[in-house]
Amino acid sequence: MVTLPSLNALRAFEATARLGSVSAAARELNVTHGAVSRQLRTLEHHFGVDLFEKAGRGLALTDHGRALYPSVGEAFSQLIEGCTTLARRLDEAPFTLACPGSLLARWLIPRLDRLNADLPDLRLRTVSSEHELDPRREDVDATLRFAAPPWPDDMTVIPLTPERIVAVASPKVWTTASRESPQAMLERLTLLDTASRPQAWPEWAAAMGVDDATLTAARAEGRSFEHLYYLLEAALAGLGVAIAPHVLVAAELDQERLIAPWPAIDTAASLGLWLAPRVDIRRGERLAEWLRRELGRGVRVGEEPLQDDQRSAVSSRDAAR
Repeated sequence: MVTLPSLNALRAFEATARLGSVSAAARELNVTHGAVSRQLRTLEHHFGVDLFEKAGRGLALTDHGRALYPSVGEAFSQLIEGCTTLARRLDEAPFTLACPGSLLARWLIPRLDRLNADLPDLRLRTVSSEHELDPRREDVDATLRFAAPPWPDDMTVIPLTPERIVAVASPKVWTTASRESPQAMLERLTLLDTASRPQAWPEWAAAMGVDDATLTAARAEGRSFEHLYYLLEAALAGLGVAIAPHVLVAAELDQERLIAPWPAIDTAASLGLWLAPRVDIRRGERLAEWLRRELGRGVRVGEEPLQDDQRSAVSSRDAAR
């Protein structure tokens, strides 16, 4: 049984034979002249014959080289054709992005026309779910989601922006909130909670200096919703005060349909693009770059994160009350 030589040696042979020069082959393969020469010597040593001979200032194939070249050239031509066909097929296939319904409805859908205009070749298709989407599903190429590290080892995760959460309510609910401390607000208003983000209120309360007992009592007396989308609809309806990622309520804050008396706070999570293991990472990176640009289109009202001195001031105000 014949033992095949290395693919790199055959590649160097094909380029040198086609171009008639080691230097030209090195430029095409983006390697050094010496690297090509070593691969050619390796190939000649493998067969035990000379494959090239000097011809003026270049090289010409020997009889043995001419016998080898047609099959090697055809093989590399077929490899290039196959890879090109697959790449074109991948580029033409729709890119399916999954994300939670609240993120899709409140942030992505208003931007879909711009996304499709900027990335027409991506052919984006979106799917949503009220449950956590597994980015490993065969019918999904990527998932847009909030999550904290560590990331799974088998996924390519591209962080887009740190998560910031903010307490919001309708203007009629915030009649006196601007003169209240966060703790007094929780004692007076109905707290709106969601089962899908149980950590949000504790993170916000800790940053604002609200004691655990007050938060526990407020959650016990408040209203809970299964999903974030319903939570925000309840806040818009004036049912109480909600906690949400700032990016999902930025439009309502700009329009003053919701009010945020206190700054947003950073969490340990990030909004990230999770790519399935089989996905061409270049397509995912193009989408991630576009998403970053959209997320960075200016800071809006209430988006500035709470700084350490602000947190200290809030805690001191609570203590004074």
